[in-house]
Amino acid sequence: MKKRERDFFRKMLKRQLDELTQKSDVTIAELLNSTINSADPLERTALGLERDFAIRMLDREHKLILKIRKALQKIEDQTFGICEGCGEEIDIERMRLRPVTELCIGCKSDQEKLEKLICE
Repeated sequence: MKKRERDFFRKMLKRQLDELTQKSDVTIAELLNSTINSADPLERTALGLERDFAIRMLDREHKLILKIRKALQKIEDQTFGICEGCGEEIDIERMRLRPVTELCIGCKSDQEKLEKLICE
């Protein structure tokens, strides 16, 4: 991968990381400040469901933050864009669509086929 492309991905990933971190901080603050003190059981249930949803979203965002940090480290190590399955360079278009990807399309397809066989 060329330096210009690595710089492009570094900037994109840092921007995504900053946005996710800020969003997560706001959500955490809202969750910490929220209370469910309604006398109405339906309202308490709705607020509880909203809180559960927010927690699930925080978990997903946390996982993405970890992937972004790993991708940024790979950029520094100059291993970004190299498939962890076969060691070949990942197609640049795939990297643009999913910059945190660790597998080329062939290895990802093989992984999904294997997962499908295991789950059946």
